[in-house]
Amino acid sequence: MTMPHPLGFLSLESRKPLFFALLLWTLGLFAVFQVLNAPLTTTAAPEGIVSFELAGSPSKSAAILASWDESARLFAAFGLGLDYLFMPSYALTLSLGTLLAAGRRRGWLNALGALAGWGALAAALFDAVENFALWKILLGALTSPWPELTAVCAQAKFGLLLLGLLYALAGWLLPKPSG
Repeated sequence: MTMPHPLGFLSLESRKPLFFALLLWTLGLFAVFQVLNAPLTTTAAPEGIVSFELAGSPSKSAAILASWDESARLFAAFGLGLDYLFMPSYALTLSLGTLLAAGRRRGWLNALGALAGWGALAAALFDAVENFALWKILLGALTSPWPELTAVCAQAKFGLLLLGLLYALAGWLLPKPSG
């Protein structure tokens, strides 16, 4: 018995319209994050908040925080809060994208789509734990395990999102099997 896709309960007719609506919403939120990330980009944090997420050690986290003025820290805090709205948005969008791609495949490739769909949802859970740890760091807990936990969760999140994105894109770009 194969694992069902987490969004497999959605009707065939609703999947594409829902996907495109969620995609637009998610891209809009992503654009807001790009604006919020601009003040966080420093020499110590060349990728802004992503550098902070992947710092992985108390010393690197402290260096990033030291490179941010009070205004930048407020942008980071607001962005972390807003990210809790972004998490279900990107997770559902990507999971729905993998469902649409899986519908074009058979056999193990279809089953892989269900796994990728669950992975997209799991990525949001890793993101939530990561954000909790980042809050702790922003509030002054610059000790282990918080920076290490953020890095592990961020790596898991980015890995799962990348796998889901690659699956969804391949599912649409590769020719649909005939028959």
